[in-house]
Amino acid sequence: MGNSVGIDAGGTLTKLAYINRDGELTTKVFPSNELHLVKEWLEQHPQVEEIGMTGGRAEQLRQVLQTMKSIHYIVEFEATLKGVRYLLQREGHAIESSIITNIGTGTSIHYMDGDTHMRVGGTGIGGGTLIGLSALTTGQSEFTHITQMAENGDRSQIDLFVKDIFQGMDAPLDGNLTASNFGKVGITEQQEHPVENILATVQGLVGEVVTTLSIQLSQQYNAKYIVFIGSTLTNNEILKRIIAHYTVLKKHTPIFLKDCGFSGAIGALINITEYSKNN
Repeated sequence: MGNSVGIDAGGTLTKLAYINRDGELTTKVFPSNELHLVKEWLEQHPQVEEIGMTGGRAEQLRQVLQTMKSIHYIVEFEATLKGVRYLLQREGHAIESSIITNIGTGTSIHYMDGDTHMRVGGTGIGGGTLIGLSALTTGQSEFTHITQMAENGDRSQIDLFVKDIFQGMDAPLDGNLTASNFGKVGITEQQEHPVENILATVQGLVGEVVTTLSIQLSQQYNAKYIVFIGSTLTNNEILKRIIAHYTVLKKHTPIFLKDCGFSGAIGALINITEYSKNN
């Protein structure tokens, strides 16, 4: 591998990106509450001389690493957008302007136009919500278990849909749209709901809130494309389907990048590479 690594120390996960000995972009992930594992990994790779670092826990990680490597910090939003531009180009998406929705522990939303960008919104609803609500309602707190079990869930007995309200009438909206997340529970006879159904409903809540806000901002900035990134989307096909369905319904184009959770780490790696070339 090369002598540089990009690290994004996030609220829940710490992501690494580097070029392996075959010249391929490679990624790794560690829990952010176990930052010592990052130090151990770096000790096992003494060829790494420089670190590009970003993320909300960057200072905590810096203290764990102390002075073992040369560290160059880049602001999280800058790193993320560098990574997004790289991934868009690598995957053949030729777009100039778009909304970038980063679903991490919470969600941050940016407008990107060429080489410029600005933060335009965000919400506390994100991956932390997904795990937290799942844990509170079902006892499931392992992300992989949540995503796998939600795949087999049915939201129809928990969510209140438009068609449930306008029974026997022509609805003014698509009948399959959610009128109220978890809204059917309070107005129907109490029953035990399978864990899979509850987890699917939590996914629906997170996906629809994030997508609705993204669509509103895309309309405000006249952006056709919405690029969805963030670790919450990793191997989370049900969440991607929820987001894609509603985005397309509102006549916008969703883009899901392959390495969706590693934009910040990739951007930090690109930043250190650029720094090395210019110095």
